[in-house]
Amino acid sequence: MQATLRLKDDDSIEGRTQSGHSVVMDRSPDVGGQNLGARPMEMMLLSLGGCTMIDVILILRKSRQVFSDIRIEIDAERAEDIPQVFTKIHLHFVVTAADIDPKRVERAINLSAEKYCSASRMLESVAEITHDFEILTG
Repeated sequence: MQATLRLKDDDSIEGRTQSGHSVVMDRSPDVGGQNLGARPMEMMLLSLGGCTMIDVILILRKSRQVFSDIRIEIDAERAEDIPQVFTKIHLHFVVTAADIDPKRVERAINLSAEKYCSASRMLESVAEITHDFEILTG
């Protein structure tokens, strides 16, 4: 797997993936950024959420659980000292479904966290990662 990053004329950073997708990152305005893109640490949270969401969706579909929507709300805390690594990350899954087995949802989340999600497995070496979920009818 490869990626390329380059400094753009506006001083933001463009990242390009091996699969041909681009993202823009920028620094916070309080350290000279222009708020032109996500911060790199925000991208790490999005990566964690995306990795585990893909797992959960695939596991639920494989177990024939029908849902109309899934979202993940992530809250994270960082160390005060540099490097300001994540120390705690909480993922709150919100699953919208007319009829879904809560035990299957819980199992899918646990399988992702404990076995399948590479991002989760890497980040758990520095941060306490917790999960919970709620089911909305719809």
